[in-house]
Amino acid sequence: MTYTQRITEKLTEAFNPVHLEVIDESEQHRGHGGHREGGETHFKVIMKSGAMNGLSRVARQRAVNKVLKDELEERVHALSLQIDGTA
Repeated sequence: MTYTQRITEKLTEAFNPVHLEVIDESEQHRGHGGHREGGETHFKVIMKSGAMNGLSRVARQRAVNKVLKDELEERVHALSLQIDGTA
């Protein structure tokens, strides 16, 4: 299973998002810190979930980082987050 798939699966299970995009931006970071051949080191996550309602931006980021702890320790070098609650 790829890291993109792992991240998608874990976020879906944890937050039941109404919208989720997991974008591998690794190629844009070629030659920079943390880049590895094969990609899957730099990701952008765009997510909208009712589970995020009432949480501050920092609390939302912490919740995602907790769910993706293993991926961040293993291979993912950078994670850009655009997370919103639902109306």
